[in-house]
Amino acid sequence: MAPPPIGEQSAAAVIARFLKARGVRRVYALCGGHVMPIWMRLDAEGIRIVDVRDERAAVYMAHAEAQLTGTLGVALVTAGPGVTNAMTGIANAHVAKAPVLVLSGLPPTPQENRGALQDIVHTELVRSLTRYARTVRHPDLVPQELAEAAARALGEGGEPGPVYLDFPIDTLRADVAVRMQLPEVFAPPAALPAPPHPQAVQAAVDLLWAAKRPLFISGRGARGAGPALCALLEKFGAAYLDTGESKGLVPDDHPSVVAAMRGAVMGQADLVITVGRRLDFQLAFGSPAVFGDAQFLRIADCAAELRDNRRGTVEVLADCGLALQAIVDAAPATVPASDGAWLAGLREQHRQRSAKLEQSMKDARSGNDGRLHPNRVLAALREALPPDAIVVADGGDFLSFARVGLPASTYLDPGSLGCIGVGTPFGIAASLACPGRTVVVATGDGAFGFNAMEIDTAVRQKAPVLIVVANNGSWAIEVRDQQETHGKVVGTQLQFADHAAMARAFHMHGERVEKAEDLDGAIARALAELRAGRPALLDVVVTPEAASSDAKSGLAWVPDLQALAAWDEAERRWRAGA
Repeated sequence: MAPPPIGEQSAAAVIARFLKARGVRRVYALCGGHVMPIWMRLDAEGIRIVDVRDERAAVYMAHAEAQLTGTLGVALVTAGPGVTNAMTGIANAHVAKAPVLVLSGLPPTPQENRGALQDIVHTELVRSLTRYARTVRHPDLVPQELAEAAARALGEGGEPGPVYLDFPIDTLRADVAVRMQLPEVFAPPAALPAPPHPQAVQAAVDLLWAAKRPLFISGRGARGAGPALCALLEKFGAAYLDTGESKGLVPDDHPSVVAAMRGAVMGQADLVITVGRRLDFQLAFGSPAVFGDAQFLRIADCAAELRDNRRGTVEVLADCGLALQAIVDAAPATVPASDGAWLAGLREQHRQRSAKLEQSMKDARSGNDGRLHPNRVLAALREALPPDAIVVADGGDFLSFARVGLPASTYLDPGSLGCIGVGTPFGIAASLACPGRTVVVATGDGAFGFNAMEIDTAVRQKAPVLIVVANNGSWAIEVRDQQETHGKVVGTQLQFADHAAMARAFHMHGERVEKAEDLDGAIARALAELRAGRPALLDVVVTPEAASSDAKSGLAWVPDLQALAAWDEAERRWRAGA
């Protein structure tokens, strides 16, 4: 006997109406019987289903949409392997604090714990990776659980991040009592961002006003606070470093930007101000071995980005935008103590290094094997991309080149989890969430392979994204480490596969580029495809001989105390009192 139709008061229908009321326009999903009631009601409500080829990619796409729009990203995955496949995406969103709602289903309640198809306790698997994980077994509880999960995901009263709900399929088919569908559950919350405490603001102003060499470092929590941050940099004559979490927040031509002098400024600053950014391995855990005797001012909207590894002399727990603006407003009209000559000198050296890098990228010579240098590829992209392009960088070795060589006003990458393979899914979601903007994915061939099948999704969804695969036929960082450390290469070489042929097999524009003189034309043709609303892929063969900064840093062999070899040596000396 066929199941009854999914009614308009069913739990599945309530889920769809809730998402629509909360402004969700797309749900990234892979179909399955245990979520089919939600699937069909989403369609009935006019919510677009972006159907993917792997659940991991669905969560990556929801993550990218959340990060780019500041709203709730939603992924729908089926039970059992659907959830286990999704867990890497959930883990990445967990580390990145991305507000993602993951929905799934379960076998009918009468079959629970009896060996039903795909019968597994999902919540025990995902609880450590989520802000909230619940199984909802009664239809009348669906509205309140959705509201609570959404609030937790968005960080209302706590740390933002992924949340998870699943529902037995008989619950999804059952009706929710009309009286339980309270209107306030469906209305977007009027939660106000947390303001800073006046005493904390004044303490921050006093600390900043006395600093001679202040350095701001921004992260996730600073997104959306660009104008206030720029005003603060100018007010206090401070230096500025971005990170992958907030790249593009402050324009490259701003007089505080000294990205090319990262190592020097981290060691010279007497006050380090973190704005919504953890002091993780990418910032040497805030160690005095790298930052010297600098004091710290920590500003964050959640505790995980406020007190980790290094406590601040002053700590401000508040919405980062409100905190930055409050500090600007409270600053006195007198001249701060900051050393203008120090910043000017750093800025000039930054400009010189940046210009030298840009020229060296254009002049980068091919390897002894005749294959292109990765920087030559990035130089051609720099010339062709519009200023407002969204750049997604992915991989290990090639990410190291792209992170430095490819500027962007909006930027996404694998983040501090090092979750390579996000590039193609992130790019697809970016092209759908930000129509009218050029989206380019710069990825290594190894990273591309994780979710290469999603080019099928790009074609079917008419997602105009340009995927540039730097094809060096290897896991290049590991190859170099094996060669130099162990004298032998084992299991780290790939084929110089024809990824363009794969793209064409999926009816996608694909070109293989092997010569420098063919780069510009290939990029121009690919961008023309994007303007026509179609995706494109360029498979650019590059030399594995080129050594990225990460390949030289010791990142592959994983030092004991710090992520980079130079920092590890400094840490050892500092701990020994040398």
